[in-house]
Amino acid sequence: MRRLCRLAKACAPGLALLLAPAAALAQTSQPDHGDTAWVLSATALVLFMTLPGLALFYAGLVRVKNSLSVMTHCVAVACLMSVLWLAIGYSLAFDGAAPLVGGLGRAFLNNARDSVVNGIPEPAFFMFQATFAVITPALIIGAYVERIRFGAVLLFSGLWLLVVYAPVAHWIWGGGWLAQRHVMDFAGGMVVHATAGISALIAAVMIGPRDGFPKELHPPHNPGMTMIGAGMLWVGWYGFNGGSALAANGDAAMALLVTHISASTAGLVWALIEKVRFGRSSMVGLVTGVVAGLATITPASGYVGPIGGLILGALASIVCFAAVDAVKHRFKIDDSLDVFAVHGVGGILGSLLVAVFASQVFGGKGYAPGVDMGGQALTQIIGVAATLAWSAAATVALLCLVKKTVGLRATDAHIEEGLDMAAHGERAFTP
Repeated sequence: MRRLCRLAKACAPGLALLLAPAAALAQTSQPDHGDTAWVLSATALVLFMTLPGLALFYAGLVRVKNSLSVMTHCVAVACLMSVLWLAIGYSLAFDGAAPLVGGLGRAFLNNARDSVVNGIPEPAFFMFQATFAVITPALIIGAYVERIRFGAVLLFSGLWLLVVYAPVAHWIWGGGWLAQRHVMDFAGGMVVHATAGISALIAAVMIGPRDGFPKELHPPHNPGMTMIGAGMLWVGWYGFNGGSALAANGDAAMALLVTHISASTAGLVWALIEKVRFGRSSMVGLVTGVVAGLATITPASGYVGPIGGLILGALASIVCFAAVDAVKHRFKIDDSLDVFAVHGVGGILGSLLVAVFASQVFGGKGYAPGVDMGGQALTQIIGVAATLAWSAAATVALLCLVKKTVGLRATDAHIEEGLDMAAHGERAFTP
């Protein structure tokens, strides 16, 4: 008995380490300086995607009288999501390994200065994830531009972050039930694009179309501004996908490579489709194709090789172009800036096809031990279906709540005047 007691005493530190939660384990390790530097750089790139990338991309696509309001929405959402992410969002996404949602142990990120997660300081991991939490609800802005109340944007976006984004991020990236099934979503095809895409479609339906739609489609007031924003998104996407490796390694390098190839291919294919259908290729169409390729490669970027990136880029433009046409003309839904058709459909497409192109036959990384292509495909279908179902149901409930409290749609007088002046008392451009 004494020998057993001495043995137990000697083994106690090791047992305690094995049974400790992941966060505690992380606190005992030392960060890798190279990985930390890369993630910090990637964090800046991802924030650059929203401010000013997405703000300029969206602002150029609307009428001039509403361009400043779109920029204001992007800035305000970035500020609000950052505060909510610190207060509770990060904890709900990454605290613990419960199946559905995290706990509150990381609220306000107390005592995190010396904590290490995935080989990098936890504040760096927190900030990288915060930029994702910023851009995802910001994407939805494109669905309801030119007719929504400013207060509705803030209330809906804040609630959506906590009710939709944080739980889905936990399912897939935080050790939740889909992570336990080895779902593949390297940088957010489901967590970012599917959630934002389906929510955008529902918001467009519930808020109603812009004045004159569908007979009047309101052409972009500044395609050049849209091109500049798209270029910033493209550059920032290197951090979005490459940074999701959380290390300066081969996975990050390959993610960056296939991201670039997918975007390039998609831009060319979209331009070709426009040339065949309309007789000319537009700047807005070209950069829309680029963004479709970027969204589609996102979930697959760390798992596929160059061949996969090339094929996914081509398919992105073919499928997303058809989706844009169907949403606007067949179903007559005014998803104003094609959030669902480009981001949502692209993210879903990449999330499903990663099960194919992750195969080593196509130069991919392969699957988890004991998983084959068929099993991975089933997991991807389950992941996409669950993400869409939860996001859709929660979005309907949240929009109903917002409508009953602060209201959703701006008044007809404000819409006619333009939200720049009516809501903010400023103009993007002086006459």
